[in-house]
Amino acid sequence: MAVREVLRMGHPLLHQVAQPVEQFNTLELDMLIKDMFDTMDAMKGAGLAAPQIGVSLRVVIFGVEANPRYPDVEPVPTTVLIHPQITVLGEETQEDWEGCLSVPGLRGMVPRWNRIRYDGADIKGKPLECEVSGFHARVVQHEVDHLDGILYPERIRDMRTFGFERELFPEVFGDAAVPIGDD
Repeated sequence: MAVREVLRMGHPLLHQVAQPVEQFNTLELDMLIKDMFDTMDAMKGAGLAAPQIGVSLRVVIFGVEANPRYPDVEPVPTTVLIHPQITVLGEETQEDWEGCLSVPGLRGMVPRWNRIRYDGADIKGKPLECEVSGFHARVVQHEVDHLDGILYPERIRDMRTFGFERELFPEVFGDAAVPIGDD
């Protein structure tokens, strides 16, 4: 369909709570989700929330196979999740690096729950439930935060672990980095 512009940190829509999807099985919802996948794929993202492309709806997508932005993570199945709810399973948290298409060129260490169950609906409105851990759980929590108006830098405990990708990981991002102001 189309690659959409991704809103960047500072845009007011990214700090709002997204609205519920009122109807399933519509051309508009199908087109939104296709555009979200086109945008996520073009930008090499692991996930994307509808508010990131300027649509205030409780819709997220995610999926990772081989991704140069996340070279060492386990695969995450391609998923459309509407009206997600997260239930924490256990008390274990894990800090790890996160990036975001709305915060380009930066990474930070973010604490997340290690094991969660997420519930919601698929693209047709059918119930969807899954128990996950590790990177999969991290991606879901990150994307659901977008629906609640939260960006990952707000979760960083130590701002010394927040910086530019090419400075933090020159072996991965140094040569391929886009000059500041053009990313």
